Amino acid sequence: MAMPLVRAADVEAAAALLEGVVRRTPLEHSRGLADRVGGPVWLKCENLQRAGSFKIRGAYTRMARLTVSERAQGVVAASAGNHAQGVALAARLLGCAATVFMPETAPLPKIAATRAYGADIRLGGQTLGEALLAAADHAERTSAVFIHPFDHPDVIAGQGTVGLELLDQCPDVGSVVVATGGGGLLSGVATVVKERRPDVRVVAVQAEGAAAFPGSLAAGRPVALTQTATMADGIAVAAPSELTLAHAQRLVDDVRTVGEEDLSRALLFCLERAKLVVEPAGVAAVAAVLADPAAFRPPVVAVLSGGNIDPLLLLKVVQHGMAAAGRYLSLKVRVPDRPGSLAGVLAELAAIGANVLEVEHQRTETRLHLGEVEIFVVLETRGPAHADDVLAALSSAGYAVSAG
Repeated sequence: MAMPLVRAADVEAAAALLEGVVRRTPLEHSRGLADRVGGPVWLKCENLQRAGSFKIRGAYTRMARLTVSERAQGVVAASAGNHAQGVALAARLLGCAATVFMPETAPLPKIAATRAYGADIRLGGQTLGEALLAAADHAERTSAVFIHPFDHPDVIAGQGTVGLELLDQCPDVGSVVVATGGGGLLSGVATVVKERRPDVRVVAVQAEGAAAFPGSLAAGRPVALTQTATMADGIAVAAPSELTLAHAQRLVDDVRTVGEEDLSRALLFCLERAKLVVEPAGVAAVAAVLADPAAFRPPVVAVLSGGNIDPLLLLKVVQHGMAAAGRYLSLKVRVPDRPGSLAGVLAELAAIGANVLEVEHQRTETRLHLGEVEIFVVLETRGPAHADDVLAALSSAGYAVSAG
């Protein structure tokens, strides 16, 4: 017997429940993506939602439908960050106690934000899977209600209100692209989009190091990954649930994966071109569009699912994205070991407009001849073409240059 799916009417009921609780997030046009796709591309900015992600929608819908006695027992959840904040905020709004289990690897700003909403934080384990087991055990021992991040019809219905909004904001949408971990947001958005506009393509995007849906869809049942490895902690989920997999089987047109460089490049794109701060998980849909723009029928709506990013990770990702975009160039330049050699190299770099970030001398390499020195230099360039110009300029000036 087929598992019953959430329906558009359930999502509409959730939207009524969420009126005045969540923000109707804006839909921002992206000219940079539109130029690549060959038609309009819009960004659904759930990174600007309360608590920094779409998660408040599902958490509040689920918790608002608990009985008075259930709420009195408190709620418990497990999360790497965004669901934790959604549950903690919803609990504060509804006046119930919340305990949240988070992996020890959870980003510090997400832990601090969850605690600031009033939740009792319990850190333990290295993965979300371990945190989920601990939360389920706590629920059994204390009678607290377990608020699953994606495996419940009310959660899916709440997340689906993102789809209701984007259909209203972009009535002629051709493709909807959704970052996907456990599949709650994907299931909810696909539910309302396919029921109202069955011609629209719904595309799920997962990180390559945490792509549980392809194997599960092929097997016809949830198949857990043995490990997940991605900077996109918000979608690092080892397996979908039977409920979310059933939605994907019947409603989703395509599942695509993106690599770490794709995510870095997309995060940098959102910062530079859209002036939006988005976390690695939240930018997965943009990463997919950037990686293969011809695969998406315009108008395209890419959901930016969250914006809660550790500033230190942001720095690292921006640097990685700059390198992936050809904006950083590492070189080794062999020169005579005499006064003025370094100045000569720097003069050539200045003339071509390359910004020097790091310089280091190396004299002990065995491949160097007596009286030679190797200069290791890291440069900021304007992109791949400018990097080629830098290499050509140094070679024309007579320097022996190799990649760093």
